[in-house]
Amino acid sequence: MSDSNAPALERGLKNRHIQMIALGGAIGTGLFYGSAKSIALVGPAILLAYLLGGMVIYLIMSMMGEMSTHEPVAGAFSHFSYKYWGEFPGFLAGWNYWFLYILVSMAELSVIGLYLQEWFGLTPWITSLVTLVIITSVNLLSIRIYGEFEFWFAFIKVFAIVLLIGLGLYLIGKDSLLGNTGTESMVSLSNLWRLEGGFMPFGIKEFLLSLVIVMFSFGGTELIGITAAEADDPKTSIPKAIRQVIWRILLFYVLSIAVIMVLVPWNEIGEQGSPFVVIFQKMGLGVITLSNGSEISIPAVFFGLVVFTAAISVYNSGIYSNGRMLYGLAEQGNAPKVFMKLNRNRAPFIGILFSSFCTLIAVVVNFLIPDGAFMHIMSVATAAATITWGLIVLVQYRFRKAINKEGVELSFKAPFYPFSNIVCLAFLGLLFVMMTQMDSMKYAAYVIPAWVILLYIGFLIRKGLQKRRD
Repeated sequence: MSDSNAPALERGLKNRHIQMIALGGAIGTGLFYGSAKSIALVGPAILLAYLLGGMVIYLIMSMMGEMSTHEPVAGAFSHFSYKYWGEFPGFLAGWNYWFLYILVSMAELSVIGLYLQEWFGLTPWITSLVTLVIITSVNLLSIRIYGEFEFWFAFIKVFAIVLLIGLGLYLIGKDSLLGNTGTESMVSLSNLWRLEGGFMPFGIKEFLLSLVIVMFSFGGTELIGITAAEADDPKTSIPKAIRQVIWRILLFYVLSIAVIMVLVPWNEIGEQGSPFVVIFQKMGLGVITLSNGSEISIPAVFFGLVVFTAAISVYNSGIYSNGRMLYGLAEQGNAPKVFMKLNRNRAPFIGILFSSFCTLIAVVVNFLIPDGAFMHIMSVATAAATITWGLIVLVQYRFRKAINKEGVELSFKAPFYPFSNIVCLAFLGLLFVMMTQMDSMKYAAYVIPAWVILLYIGFLIRKGLQKRRD
């Protein structure tokens, strides 16, 4: 049963906060760090993969937005799963999403550690731990303070990508004006098709496999639903965020990666580090020589700091969403009531601290396997995200049927219902099949069913304890 007397979260998020939170959640290591792996996997066809994945995510975002606009509550799709489907779907949706963002937070901590090790030789697990403490402290403050932090974190990322696109287009235009457009030139629009194999050098199967990595990049857009309970005007800000954010994401992903591959042939970008740093190193721009004779690339350092900011931003969003999800689960009775406790800033501090403590596992992972931490965590996170998206699609279908039966007119509707639900489910099913074909993802596809079974056992235990108390 939902607790109607639950202490209320503060409604302090403005539209500009929600816009940037949604952008910040989706523009992170998937773009700045994981894009190198996706480019290496499929070549220029990665642009088509981002377009396809972006369209599916837009439909899923719209479904989430439809429900959250109609009923802005903590717990978002967990609440809707509980209300319009049943107790176990609500339990599954909430705890799976919490588990997903624990994994995402762990992945971000892993990347933060890797970058600081590369730049300054710092031990990855120590820098991960310091980041954890700082960001957890921010989340214990007022929601307005969190919103401001995330707004500026996301602004830095957006500014950097716009700067990259602008500078990249300038370099491309400059190279063309100088007449360096032949096949011997590194900078060439023909980089998108002239290399061996053409636009899709590895065939359709590798293209489909790339969708797995691409969809991980879009993970975090569903944060729009989580923010509804703390938005000061959710019926206006949520639909506006959905309409504006998706084309911005596609613009940033597709155009920025296209610029990278025009500047540098895709098969030279490599799989190590961020391509956003690599291209400037290859172009030799802004290199200064120090008194000791060593050289520093200013653009490379700048974008390296942006990547670092991106990872902190997504980790910040992860801690935020997990605290609210535990609050919503406790409100339903699907988590201990202690998670509903708010501090004087009206933040669910027990849920935040518990979630932060769980991400300490990333510190241990970085200590044990520093070289492979990111991909191992990302694989399980992608599988968990697939379950979350699938639940949103299924629950929105049931939600719309219930609302139509009641004759209620929705202020914001997801497009193409119910055809869009069928398309999204088919796409997510394909995604899961592709996971079983990738060595780095295969084990995650088997872990997730075990995780669902474990959650069902937990649900039965919770029901048994509840009956005993009653």
